[in-house]
Amino acid sequence: MTQTFNAVDPRSGTAGAEFREAAPADVAATAALASTAFADPALGDDAARAALLRGAAARLRGAEAEVVAVAGAETGLPDARLRSELARTAGQLDAFAALLDAGDHVEAILDSPDPDATPIPRPDVRRMLVPLGPVAVFGASNFPLAFSTAGGDTASALAAGCPVVVKGHPSHPGTGELVARELRAAVAEAGLPEGTFAHLLAAGAEVGETLVDAPEIAAVGFTGSTAAGRAIADRAARRPVPIPVYAEMGSVNPMVVTRAALEARAEAIADGLAASVSNFGGQLCTKPGVVFVPAGAEGDAFAAALAERLDAVEPSVLLNRRVRDALAASVQALAARGDVEPLARPKAGDGAAGFDGYRHQPTAYQAPAAAAATGGDLLEEHFGPVVVLLRYGGEDELLAALGQLEGQLSAALHAQPDTDAALLATLTGVLAGRVGRLVYDGFPTGVAVCHAMHHGGPYPATSAPLHTSVGMTAIRRFQRPVAFQAAPAAVLPAALRDGNPLGIWRRVDGELSRA
Repeated sequence: MTQTFNAVDPRSGTAGAEFREAAPADVAATAALASTAFADPALGDDAARAALLRGAAARLRGAEAEVVAVAGAETGLPDARLRSELARTAGQLDAFAALLDAGDHVEAILDSPDPDATPIPRPDVRRMLVPLGPVAVFGASNFPLAFSTAGGDTASALAAGCPVVVKGHPSHPGTGELVARELRAAVAEAGLPEGTFAHLLAAGAEVGETLVDAPEIAAVGFTGSTAAGRAIADRAARRPVPIPVYAEMGSVNPMVVTRAALEARAEAIADGLAASVSNFGGQLCTKPGVVFVPAGAEGDAFAAALAERLDAVEPSVLLNRRVRDALAASVQALAARGDVEPLARPKAGDGAAGFDGYRHQPTAYQAPAAAAATGGDLLEEHFGPVVVLLRYGGEDELLAALGQLEGQLSAALHAQPDTDAALLATLTGVLAGRVGRLVYDGFPTGVAVCHAMHHGGPYPATSAPLHTSVGMTAIRRFQRPVAFQAAPAAVLPAALRDGNPLGIWRRVDGELSRA
């Protein structure tokens, strides 16, 4: 019997359109098509893949009104956010097309033969990156566009030359179907094989598990919770042929505020922090969840200013019932601690149970930093509009608590370079060892899509800390190196041939060259 599920409007909790749930047989057929597409020489044509990416970007821009309307009803996110996210999604696709135009994404390296090299003669060796194979992408709940059907994982995998099978997120199924429609059309317009891209919808776990198990799948891209990401990584490792899983998971994105910074600009920091915590329901993977604030009068004033700002924010719409219930449980456990004090207050006369749909009031708590010096739930993620201020009395207390942090996507430092020079250097060293991105005098939300960006971090922030899921170097997740030693010229890929017929940047005998 065909299984179905419904989209749900989180603003009201009411059911919307009905969708057919994919079955394991759909996974098998789709994975087989992806394998066939990977073997098709057409997919190896950089120009054709660039045309696909640009075509998808143009088609998404053309469908903006329809996509934004459906995404708003399925996620509760405002139009302005969704239009910005669609622009980012299209921009990512265009940026990877430009990367293919440049051609140096293959990182070609040529070392000339040297019969006189010691301790042994050196042969002619030429190395480049090639695509891994079909990639499974799991859409994210909190980014229905930029981290979902046509998001960064899909764009970077397609750019690498890998067919993509997306397991769409059940929190925004209609959005995923609309985006998939445009991607399929772009595939056809670029003259690429049908199996280049596919989209499967499912609310249950079976389809995702079957997709990870499919022998044709060569890698997985995932954005979501630590529990789900770890389950996927463990499952992939148990396969007869294990495959890499690039999972972006949980992060509290710690922020440190020094006393000198509060003295110089406390109001501005409170403004920025309140916005970073509450925007879009605090459901951003880089939302600062733990903030280290000095004890004493300056810190008290800052905590009060932050609470006042959060009190003034309307209750946030959360993405789905699961997110709401998980946040309610984690906040209840936090508030039950004897060393934790609530700061921001619920709306007068309206408790959480009285809100329409899936909502939560932006709020803050505080506790002594010493209480986190041995780890525990004070340093755990609360996914939603919640922040914990940890009040530290001195540098030793601050460093002891920071020493308990697990791997994070990001961290932020608010300090005064002149006054805090020594402390700033110490904190930079400590935090750089635990995060993928360190932000100075700013907030980690708002991740730029550029070549230098690193959106990743040590476990459990991600399952693969060497790689990023945002920016142009995200393509490296879906490539592997191959070295050709003493190869006949006729079998060499164009990127490795004498004369550099593609005109790309290559490292030749240790020197970068386009000659």
